[in-house]
Parts: sequence; structure tokens; C-alpha cells
Amino acid sequence: MSDRTAKKAPVVRLPLKSNAEVLLTRSAQVATVFLGIIGFVFALKAGEYILAPITLGIVVGLMLGPIAAALERRGVPCGLSALLVAVLFIAIVCAFAAVVAAPLSFWIDRLPQLWAQLQQQLSNLKGPLDALGGIRDELREVTGSAGLKVTVDEGVPVESFATLAPALLGQILLFFASLYFFVATRHETRAAILSLCFSRRLRWRVAHIFRDVESMVSRYLLSIALINLAEGASLALGLWLIGVPSAILWGAVAAIANFIVFIGPAFVTVLLFVIGLTQFDTVGGSLLPAAIYLVINTIEGQFVTPLVIGRTMTMNPFIVLLGLAFWIWAWGALGGFIAIPALLILYAVVRNILPGVDWLSLPAHRTIRARITGFRSVDDGSRRARSSAR
Repeated sequence: MSDRTAKKAPVVRLPLKSNAEVLLTRSAQVATVFLGIIGFVFALKAGEYILAPITLGIVVGLMLGPIAAALERRGVPCGLSALLVAVLFIAIVCAFAAVVAAPLSFWIDRLPQLWAQLQQQLSNLKGPLDALGGIRDELREVTGSAGLKVTVDEGVPVESFATLAPALLGQILLFFASLYFFVATRHETRAAILSLCFSRRLRWRVAHIFRDVESMVSRYLLSIALINLAEGASLALGLWLIGVPSAILWGAVAAIANFIVFIGPAFVTVLLFVIGLTQFDTVGGSLLPAAIYLVINTIEGQFVTPLVIGRTMTMNPFIVLLGLAFWIWAWGALGGFIAIPALLILYAVVRNILPGVDWLSLPAHRTIRARITGFRSVDDGSRRARSSAR
């Protein structure tokens, strides 16, 4: 009887928000995120001196992480494996510098002579350049523009090497310190971050982010390093066969420049065209070194890299261009090297936080087709299960 006479608690209904209140709430959230992104971007720009070498050390540490892991599996302590990895990287850099030092000094000594030869070769193109100049003058008459005037201020102070040397040395030391301590403490860092995750699901996602970042960045950088080394060797062989001096130097430059997508190959093409102008008398001969490089780079980009890395790691070119432009604006040439690993890290984070979002991958129609095929396979499986049950 007491249960029947018990009164129910009154239901409290909160007033519904109007459309204007919902719009203001969403706008405030979007504005907060937008301001946070702007603050993060300008913090990267302002902290270039410290953040750039630290980030480069982390990226190189991710690349050489599999080597350290292989040493640790053989019983080598983490600190010693990190030291061996850092020494290996220093040895590679020193070997590269020893290979290119002699031919680089040779070309530096010949710069005045090369400039004179380049001017002489460009004089052969005077006719086409004069025709372009006439077209430019006609366009000026039509548009009424006075042209572009460039003025150079006299007496602009230039920082001496003695001023730049301490800053450069500090960045180098910061880079190697970041490389060593990241490789040596990567397991402890991962465990510390995972301990901050209170829920099991969040801990699972963060662990998968760490796994994907390490595997994707190390696989990409190691594969690209080997591919660039083979491309540089092929270019050096091709230039040596046509008689271009210091072919090893230009192959090494092409191997390094190829780490910066789009901009690196364009720079090497222009450089080899200039070298061709100084070495050959005809226009066809001047184009030959750049043509050899373009053929090798096309084979690498269209066949070798997709075969080695795989189509799953091929990203949208527009997203790559945006990331490259942003990082070069923020950190210069160093940012161009960091751009692709940063996109891979972002892709690993987005893929684990928002499953099914493949806006970085390429091509999109294959992803859509795979999803449709997956849905069809699920439907076909459910149909077969129902038919067997009957």
C-alpha cells in the first residue's frame, strides 16, 4: 500500500535554447579553436630557434628508432643504443661531407669563370629575350603601367660569421641532445603519457597513435633515404657518362633536395640547366643534364616510390603542398624536410581519433570504392547467414 501511495518526484524540464543561443554557443567554440590555432602557429614561428632543432631531432629519432630497437632486442641498454644511433648519424653526415667537400671547393673556386661562361651562353638567347622584351613593352603601353622598379639600399649591415656561429653551434648541440634523449627515453615517455589517460579506450587510442607514428615516419624516412640515395647515384652515373664534372656532387645535391617535395626537384632541374649552360655550347646539350634528371625523377616518383612505400602512404598532393608551404614559411628549408613527417604524424592522430577519415590519402575514389565494397561484403555475409539459418 505504501508503494502505491508514494508520490513520484516531479520532472524538471530545462528550457530549450533558442536558435540564436545555439548559434552564439557554436560561434564561441569555433572562435576559441580558431584563436588557439593562430596562437599555435605564431608560437611555432616565434620559437623557431629552439623548436626547429628539437623537432628535427625527434624526426630523425623516429627514423632511426628501428635501429635502436634492434640493438635493444640484442641486450644493448637504451642509453647505449641511443648513443650508437647518434654516432651512426654523425658518421653518415661526416662521410657525406667528406665526399662533397673537394668537388664543392672546386666549383666555388671556379665561380667567377662560371659566371662569365654563363653570361656568354645567355647571350646566345638574346633574340628570344629581345622578343619577350618587345611584348612586355607593348603590354606596358596597353596597360599604362610604368613597370617594376627595384631599389637596393646601400650600406645594409650584414651579420658576420662570428655572430652567427654561436647560434648555429647552439642549434646543432640542441639537435643532437634532442636526438639522443628522445631515442634513449622513448619508452619512458610513452609510458608516462599513457599513464595520464584515465579511460581504457583513450589509452588504447593513444597507444595506437604512438605505434602508427613510429612505424609510418620511420618507414617513410628510411625508404625515402634509400630511394634518394639510389636516385643520386643514378644521376651521378648519368652525368659522368655525358662528361659533366663533379658528377658525385650533383648526385648528392639531388639526393638531399629530393627530401623536400616539389621544391627540391625544381631546384635541381634549374641547377643542372645552369651547369649544362656552362659545359655545353648548344642549347640541346645544355638541356641534357636537366633532361637526365627529369627522366630519373619521373621514374622514381611514378614507379619506384609507390612500389616501395605503397599506395596507402601516398597523400593528397594539395594537402602536401599546403603543409610544405606552411612549414617552409615557419622554419625555412628545415621546415621543408619536416613537412612530410609532420603530415604523417597528423594523419596517424586523425586516423585513430576519427576512424574512417581519409582526407590525407590518395586517391579518393579508391577509398570510396573500398568502403562501398566493404558495405557490400557485409550485406552479402548477412544474407548468406540468413539463408543458412532458414
